[in-house]
Amino acid sequence: MISPQDFQKLKYDTLKYFWGYTDFRDAQEEIINAVINEKDTLVLLPTGAGKSLCYQLPALLKEGTCLVVSPLLALMKDQVNQLKSRGIEAEYLSSELDEYDAETIYSRCKEGLTKLLYVSPERLTNTQFIQNMQEIQLSFIAVDEAHCISEWGQDFRPSYQNIKGFRSNNPEIPCLALTATATPKVLEEIKNKLELKKPFVFQKSFKRENIKIFTDEVSDKFQRVFDILKYSNDSGIVYVRTRKEAELLAEFLKKNQLKNVDYFHAGLTTKEKNTRQNLWNNSDNHVLISTNAFGMGIDKDNVRFVIHYSPAASLENYYQEIGRAGRDGKDSFAFMLWNKQELLNFDQILKNQTPNKAEFLKIISYLYSIFQVAEFELPEKTFQLNTLGIQNFTKLSKAKINNILNFLHNQEIIYYNENKSLSSLELFIKADEIDQLPQKDAHFIELLFRTVSGITTHKVMFSEQQVSNKINVSVPLIKERLKELQQKNYLEYIDGALSSIKFLKPRDERVVNSAYWKVFEHIQRNKIQKWEEMKFYAENNEYCKMKLILAYFGEKNSKNCGQCSVCEKNKQSMFGKNISQQIINLLAKKPATIEELSIQLSYHSKENILENLIFLLDSGKVRMQNFRTYELNH
Repeated sequence: MISPQDFQKLKYDTLKYFWGYTDFRDAQEEIINAVINEKDTLVLLPTGAGKSLCYQLPALLKEGTCLVVSPLLALMKDQVNQLKSRGIEAEYLSSELDEYDAETIYSRCKEGLTKLLYVSPERLTNTQFIQNMQEIQLSFIAVDEAHCISEWGQDFRPSYQNIKGFRSNNPEIPCLALTATATPKVLEEIKNKLELKKPFVFQKSFKRENIKIFTDEVSDKFQRVFDILKYSNDSGIVYVRTRKEAELLAEFLKKNQLKNVDYFHAGLTTKEKNTRQNLWNNSDNHVLISTNAFGMGIDKDNVRFVIHYSPAASLENYYQEIGRAGRDGKDSFAFMLWNKQELLNFDQILKNQTPNKAEFLKIISYLYSIFQVAEFELPEKTFQLNTLGIQNFTKLSKAKINNILNFLHNQEIIYYNENKSLSSLELFIKADEIDQLPQKDAHFIELLFRTVSGITTHKVMFSEQQVSNKINVSVPLIKERLKELQQKNYLEYIDGALSSIKFLKPRDERVVNSAYWKVFEHIQRNKIQKWEEMKFYAENNEYCKMKLILAYFGEKNSKNCGQCSVCEKNKQSMFGKNISQQIINLLAKKPATIEELSIQLSYHSKENILENLIFLLDSGKVRMQNFRTYELNH
């Protein structure tokens, strides 16, 4: 039996060896101790407070495998890659893995080699999974993004209810639930629905003293982002809503001589994503313009600012995204740009992407009929998906179709892959059967044997470009030949450049008509409610911005932060700060607009700058160069 002193030393040695830290942050050590002492634990820590370490470190110290339930495949992959890069044995199970890969992972868990196994909540009812779990020693269950269990949470996932059933079959295994965004109502629901027994509850205030929040009503957003970045030499993130916006804004900034910017979105190849993320990660002054595809699992502590080019979809998302700034505790900024017209546009977009029940059923029926799936049937194949075809047939918008496909994917009814990825190939022909094929087919399959390794035993992921380089045949021709061989049933080929879907549950019209629709409708209603709350936050200029966020997360009676755009404005309207000399000093260097002066004066309120400028214009010290720009009157 290890002594408490030795155990304490082992804990710190593990932290230093795998993570390179000498000390724990905030409540991390208390949480880890509770997990090690096998207590049910509920953790509410804001983004950036180091939640992952709270289950990753005890998983290394305890015997067996820690089962991590996580809602998003991208999040699982990200965490597993990070752990492996630290030399920690971790794996994830997902619907895209074939049986061969899954068996290998189960075997490593049974041998006690894999310390953390990430799974989606849907996996907990899978028969093969349940059978394998009986032979695996589990150390504890960690439920990440635990707010997904709540019907009032912003990411409601009914499959999170499966955790309760899985726990009742393993009642002796302790459970750790973690979330970064939960209102009091949601916290209560997590406790009840996970059946946590007398849980230790760790809750840290959402207040971030070092982040100054500014909301700005502005029409020319490109110009405003440029003005902010022009005077900054720090690392930051600019969040935009669409891939197109990310590309156009990056192009505009580069044209205006800002070199250290790049864009990032889900449409990039894995290689491009990794290159851009690594460059940003290792830099002190690089800026990434990104959709919300960027940010999960970020571990960069010197992000000095986060700019929201438009309001986020909900206050939870917004808080999570600004929480990526200033993790080192130093002063940082969060900007949100908005205007009335844009808010009206988003109302309309939300309306346009929400189908009614008839449209919802029409799209799902079309999916089943185009791939010829009969009632109660579950095909094993993965199908190529042409969203344009669905649009043409159903006459519904791409936004509605994507909304439903993403819903079906999140509920694990289908596995929907819209990202460009490697292609997959599975041979149905054995090596000794090749002689019986037509010569042209036999020759091509032999070429595949020689160029794609592992193809003789199981389904493999491969790149057509690499095969093309080896056999000197163009990529379109390779794709064409593979499709011909697929029609002859010699192999199954999935083109990674196209979207694909795999059905994960048998077709059941009754469930589609009632249960699926009810969940979908509930999620859409929640989405609209969250957006209304976000709009109020953006437009309100009476209440302290940090105080509004804290009230939303249930922290009542908090004091004004004293540094956000509203607090600054109130201070200045009370005392009408005289900053004439600072304005003169800046204009002595070069002419500037009110916006530029505001940014150079640490985002001072434009109203107060204008008051000072009027005084300077009257006294003849400053003159207007044009209708926007001011200069010294020499």
